[in-house]
Amino acid sequence: MKKITALLVLAGLAQFATAADIVGNAQNAKAKIEMCIGCHGIPGYKATFPEVFQVPMIGGQSAKYIEGALKAYQKGDRKHPSMKGIAASLSDQDIADVAAFYSQQTATTNAAK
Repeated sequence: MKKITALLVLAGLAQFATAADIVGNAQNAKAKIEMCIGCHGIPGYKATFPEVFQVPMIGGQSAKYIEGALKAYQKGDRKHPSMKGIAASLSDQDIADVAAFYSQQTATTNAAK
């Protein structure tokens, strides 16, 4: 039993070390942000699904905030259906890259640039 517990602990530490090694690359994100631009790249845009709301501009947000939000959509802790679907399609590296890209933008920067 001690061996199994030790293996599980080591496996958990290895998984944590791998996740901690992921570094976002803003240049790589340029091929991954197409889904974001349609809503988050339009100043003042209001979406109507599932209800009418102001879409937030994510340019200039911290990378940690964006990563946390996307992971919360993946887990279902955040409930917007479109964002949940988009987040579900992203790997941890994709999330880190997208977060790095948007954290380097300003709130008024057009995401398509």
